[in-house]
Amino acid sequence: MRETILNKATELFLDLGFKSVTMDDIATEMGISKKTIYTHFKNKSVLVKASTEISFLRICSGIDGVRKENQNPIVELYSIKQYVMKHMKNQNSSAQFQLQKYYPAVYAEMRSKQYDYMQDCVVENLNKGLEMGLYRENLDVEFASRIYFLGMVGIKDNDMFPADQFPMITLMEKYLEYHLRGIVTQKGLKKLTETIENYTPNDL
Repeated sequence: MRETILNKATELFLDLGFKSVTMDDIATEMGISKKTIYTHFKNKSVLVKASTEISFLRICSGIDGVRKENQNPIVELYSIKQYVMKHMKNQNSSAQFQLQKYYPAVYAEMRSKQYDYMQDCVVENLNKGLEMGLYRENLDVEFASRIYFLGMVGIKDNDMFPADQFPMITLMEKYLEYHLRGIVTQKGLKKLTETIENYTPNDL
């Protein structure tokens, strides 16, 4: 029952927002009593934290699957982007905003975990691209990996990029291309151009 509650709560939180969904909403949606929920989660904050953790682990698992395919590093980034967008396609744009505003401790912990995980992914990708001659040999890997993370977090800022003006699919496409164009060699640019032609928003 705990897993069932967690799965339903995660679905509702991502669809409607962490603040918008109440324990009553979850109970009603599942046809159970609030008491049953509180048996497994002592309060909503605990449930929100568990929900963000399971969502994070699911995304990491999918990304790890892409990484194990050992693709060309440019193609790999587009494959990861494609997976993440499929996973997040039904997520309400206010979900992260509500998490940050109303559950700052949970948000801060999750952002720290995301940074650690993304650093491993991006640094590995950058080093692979350097070895293959796709990324500039004078590239500062530590700087580029941190800037990439900040950009990925930044494009999710709804105040800076209103969802009605900047759909997340478009933002992800533009940011990834922006990142890669700044670090590729001529050889990498050729591969990037080919990849962009194969990975479009319509694939999602």
